[in-house]
Amino acid sequence: MGTEARIEQLRKLKSEASQAGSRRAIDRQHEQGKLTARERIDHLLDKGSFQEMDMFVRHQSVGFGIEQKRPPGDAVVTGYGTIDGRTIFVYAEDFTVFGGSLGRAVADKICKLMDLAMEVGAPIIGLKDSGGARIQEGVSSLDGYGRIFERNVRASGVIPQISVIMGPCAGGAVYSPAMTDFVIQVEGSSHMFITGPDVIKAVTGEEVTMEELGGALTHASTSGVTHFVFPNGSSALDAVRYMLSFFPQNNLELPPYFPPTDSRDRLEDVLDTIIPDSPTQPYDMSHLIELVVDDAEFFQVHEHWARNLIVGFARLDGQAVGIVANQPNFLAGTLDIETSEKGARFVRFCDSFNIPLVTFVDVPGFLPGVAQEHGGIIRHGAKLLFAYCEATVPRVTVITRKAYGGAYLVMNARGIRADLVFAWPSAEIAVMGAQGAVNVIFRRELAEAADPQEKRAELIRDYEERFNNPYRAAELGLVDEVIEPRETRGKLIRALEMLRTKREHLPQKKHGNMPL
Repeated sequence: MGTEARIEQLRKLKSEASQAGSRRAIDRQHEQGKLTARERIDHLLDKGSFQEMDMFVRHQSVGFGIEQKRPPGDAVVTGYGTIDGRTIFVYAEDFTVFGGSLGRAVADKICKLMDLAMEVGAPIIGLKDSGGARIQEGVSSLDGYGRIFERNVRASGVIPQISVIMGPCAGGAVYSPAMTDFVIQVEGSSHMFITGPDVIKAVTGEEVTMEELGGALTHASTSGVTHFVFPNGSSALDAVRYMLSFFPQNNLELPPYFPPTDSRDRLEDVLDTIIPDSPTQPYDMSHLIELVVDDAEFFQVHEHWARNLIVGFARLDGQAVGIVANQPNFLAGTLDIETSEKGARFVRFCDSFNIPLVTFVDVPGFLPGVAQEHGGIIRHGAKLLFAYCEATVPRVTVITRKAYGGAYLVMNARGIRADLVFAWPSAEIAVMGAQGAVNVIFRRELAEAADPQEKRAELIRDYEERFNNPYRAAELGLVDEVIEPRETRGKLIRALEMLRTKREHLPQKKHGNMPL
């Protein structure tokens, strides 16, 4: 065969591989409002940048008639390209081929890609749309998942990993996304669960729909498995592009810098009046954050789950930062089991990838209740404490109002090695609120008082004057500076600028034993 003939053969093979799914299967995908695997990759990456790998790989299995269909590339498209000019590795499960099921060849392709991504030091994105393990291939399918899971763990904290659930993801397949850094789901067309509705009904008698069991909003608001929900595949992929702008390529690099359009010394007078006069009146912490960060752009993570804590990404003077903040608008901003896990996971991600942490504090304590105590709030609350204590990135705290008890410490206090702590004049830093403190300290005096109510009010006023302000903590060096709220942006920018060369040396160890 001559050279021209061989080139023509190559072109035919490539054409065959690029249209591995049947026309009927592709049409069905489009009818469901879903893009095909290659269409998703084309939308995600910079135009014309995708370089496909293992296009001609075919499965080698026999039995159950599977040997009669051996499409090139099998049920996954793998390769690399760029997003905003930076190298990205991506694999997209192809539901038009064997329902996107995972067999040995599919697992081999994904594992090869993950290994290369770790060697190169670049993020990897998985676009999930699969019927699960390929039953016809038996245990080799399960082994394939195991090999992928091991690489998810090996890559964790080394390169960013993002999973976009764009169709079904069931059984053992769900554990790979669960071990990646962020999970995105598409409303209506994506579902995640260990066991489906039919199995649940057969075993427990419970009746539940796929959407109720494993839909996007369920996992975003109830289970906390999903970090982001978007109405369609295109908007989900656009979000991935934006999210990556906050991340470095790997754990040895710094996040990318973008020249700011917002003034670094901007004074925001609205902040001087954002704290209500009543200590029990809520306000929106997310609005406060938007007033401080560059161009009011705050990319919130886990927006629908554990809403009494806010986490997300923003920029200050063009530099990426991770934001952690209590939300007084929901459960008074208390910490509980879910917020502790939410915060700990986010803090550890930022620390893994050299993203400085800015913490806004308005926390009256941990959420009281038998359910919380029996649910293990001690253990779960310790996760957030452990994550902050372990973090070596720059850590700056702003106390806006309440900072009471153990929750004050957990929210990146000086005592757990915060680098800088600022407080607003409205800050209240104490073991507990004035009323509770008076009831404990002056129990005997109140019992013996002629007018207990009047005495209690007098003692509360005295306690508030002495402790419901930041100056006692400042006297002890636990607050570095009491600042005017409108100055917050400039103070944070200068603090982070100073901390950019921070180096912290930890004791040599394999890893800590986090209270999981």
